[in-house]
Amino acid sequence: MESLDKNKLADYIHRLRLGKPNLSQLTDEQIQDLMSITLGDKITLCAALLFGLYPQAYYPQLCVIATVVPGLLISDLGTEGERFLDNERIEGDILQILERSLQFVRRNIKSKTIINEETGKREDKTEYPMTAVREAILNALVHRDYSIHTEGMPIQIQLFADRMEIRSPGGIYGRITVDQLGKVQPDTRNPVLASALETLQITENRYSGIPIIEKELSRFGLPPARLEDRRGTFVVTFYKKTGEEVQRKNVEDKRQQELLNFCSEPRSRAEIAKFLGVKTVGYVMQHYVKPMLEAGLLSMTIPEQPQSHKQKYQRNI
Repeated sequence: MESLDKNKLADYIHRLRLGKPNLSQLTDEQIQDLMSITLGDKITLCAALLFGLYPQAYYPQLCVIATVVPGLLISDLGTEGERFLDNERIEGDILQILERSLQFVRRNIKSKTIINEETGKREDKTEYPMTAVREAILNALVHRDYSIHTEGMPIQIQLFADRMEIRSPGGIYGRITVDQLGKVQPDTRNPVLASALETLQITENRYSGIPIIEKELSRFGLPPARLEDRRGTFVVTFYKKTGEEVQRKNVEDKRQQELLNFCSEPRSRAEIAKFLGVKTVGYVMQHYVKPMLEAGLLSMTIPEQPQSHKQKYQRNI
């Protein structure tokens, strides 16, 4: 009990007495036992996470690792060879981790000032809706796997040039599938923790997190979040681009794949332009062939003479 913040614990017990009449006549010790704060003469993991003075003294990896990557991949480096533009290990109890994680995101995303058409007031609009970011981080904290199998794995927040990923250890829980999330009531991996956070008015515990996320992303003109269960890790991805930009990118990717298939045999500049239906060969070279050469997707048949009129381009196997 000495490892817990007594004031936070007392506030929680007070809230329990106010909201649950059946507990109002019980002693603090009885309430702690019934509500899984204590188990015999020991405190529970839930109590340590909610009220611990420093939970990471006992569980070092029950934290959040937040990073800002200078490119699209975790291996990308910045202009001066730096791996991360910002990098923080976020510790504390669950509420402290939530607030500090939101602070990390706020300082690392762009914000612009707009005029609200309805009120006429100036408002700051962030790259991602912070309400949706809060829901995603809170969901990760509440629903991650806290068992011995994953207690050595932190939650990760990764900000890339085009997206933000929030990774939660343990993957999806119970009988629900990814496409059912936000539509049907899921099984709850950590019911005691979820109930406690409802009492503390941190979460509604009404399975509304994903609908709120989708509503906020739509309000900001952003595409829906991508929800994935990747071999024991649940990943929520927010994209910066608008829905139209994502659709255009998908079309470009499809066209690039078609061009790669076309270049399974060596093709000349004119043949590529004709295949793409573009009259200007220079445009084709600048916007299609050159980027694909730089990416290593295409190669020249006469690399020692790049400007040769006999030059052809073929797909790299």
